[in-house]
Amino acid sequence: MVEEAPLGRKLFVAVNSAVLILLSFACLFPIVHIAALSMSSQAAAGAGLVTLWPRDFTWMSYRYILENAAFFTSFGVTLERVALGGTLSLVMVLLAAYPLSKDVRKLRSRSVYAWFFMFTTIFGGGLIPSFMVVKSLGLMDSIWALVLPTAVPVFNILLMLNFFRQIPEELEEAAFMDGAGHLRTLWSVYLPVSTPSLATNGLLILILHWNSWFDGMIYMNDVDNYPLQTYIQSIIVSSDLTNLRPDELKEINAISDKTVKAAQIFVSMLPIMAIYPFLQKYFIGGMLLGSVKG
Repeated sequence: MVEEAPLGRKLFVAVNSAVLILLSFACLFPIVHIAALSMSSQAAAGAGLVTLWPRDFTWMSYRYILENAAFFTSFGVTLERVALGGTLSLVMVLLAAYPLSKDVRKLRSRSVYAWFFMFTTIFGGGLIPSFMVVKSLGLMDSIWALVLPTAVPVFNILLMLNFFRQIPEELEEAAFMDGAGHLRTLWSVYLPVSTPSLATNGLLILILHWNSWFDGMIYMNDVDNYPLQTYIQSIIVSSDLTNLRPDELKEINAISDKTVKAAQIFVSMLPIMAIYPFLQKYFIGGMLLGSVKG
């Protein structure tokens, strides 16, 4: 016999479901609105008639950005940044988290190194010293100016080392008995059982590099070196469409600043929205396991 849930429980579930539905709608509304705006005509967008459904449906804004070489140039810079920066940051996270996850008896100076990393999260040099360091190293207008300053994300190190602490010591001891060193143990023992934490850190690092725009604005003097988000930010603050070709003048009534910018924003979100569903289960598991302090 199944007991009926008490009234308080039913009320909690109902209120909780309503709040989650409202929060979900609040998160989805901007995305759906941007998509609808990008597929609407200039007149409908300018008149503010677009909400959750396109008005006077047209693909002209997408056609414009697909024929815009500057958009794909910045897209390529971002892909290079994500590939290079994501790989470098993951390697740094693993190499820092593995020794910091050890007991003080195995690494006597563990607390010193841990505070060294934590210090960077509390105090920072600021924008001007960071700019001077990048400039003095000759990294201006190079992909390394976008990668090296964020190569060691301390938050991700904390997540990974807390995950490593939960791995049974017996696995490590068995590897040492078989003659494995620390690097071999990290590669063959720790990494195969760290898929949730690796996926979590990889996703966080990917989003960090994909969404960053300010560093591209201050470290890049050449527009051709702008990452995607910096390029989009630069056209959002501009007041009009530029570089329209003569054969596009007849299509000016179908597109506008607002629709083209919406189309570019939506296209820039597609890769993250496509990847996230496949990593969500690892993301949740990695956040829960990596947040447990031991």
